[in-house]
Amino acid sequence: MATWKNDPDHSHLGFVVRHLMITDINGRFADVDIDLEVANGDLSDAVFSMTAKAASIDTHVHARDEHLRSADFFDVAQHQDLTFQSTSVRLGADKTGTITGILDMHGVSREVTFAITASDRITNPINNKETQSFSITGELNRSDFGLGPNIPAAIVGDRVKVAANFEVSPV
Repeated sequence: MATWKNDPDHSHLGFVVRHLMITDINGRFADVDIDLEVANGDLSDAVFSMTAKAASIDTHVHARDEHLRSADFFDVAQHQDLTFQSTSVRLGADKTGTITGILDMHGVSREVTFAITASDRITNPINNKETQSFSITGELNRSDFGLGPNIPAAIVGDRVKVAANFEVSPV
């Protein structure tokens, strides 16, 4: 098995949630580490691990970010990290498929399944390292993780769209 790590400058873990049933608010976690353990080029044995620092949440509005860090939502004083550990990755010949694993957020662990798309492996022309990228998308309910239990879905939507894009290279 080889260990691959994400390039933070070319990685993004974002989300979109509805506000006041009017508009979508975009955000991200700025501090994200992703490891890929893999031996087979077809990724049939791939295991992804992700850790995001909850305090790194960024919606481009300081007051909103502070509220999201509070006990009303992420409670970053008690729950510093969001983690994901894959249990299966299934990719077709077109390099699209599903990734399933355990997401731990706000002290709650749940199995989730997202769509995944893999790029071809190439030699990065800038650093001459073998590189591959992944796009992961899906949805989850914030209420399943105890986020904002006293905030009605009419104010902050329950459904959260998740999108991660990242490059990895062997270490």
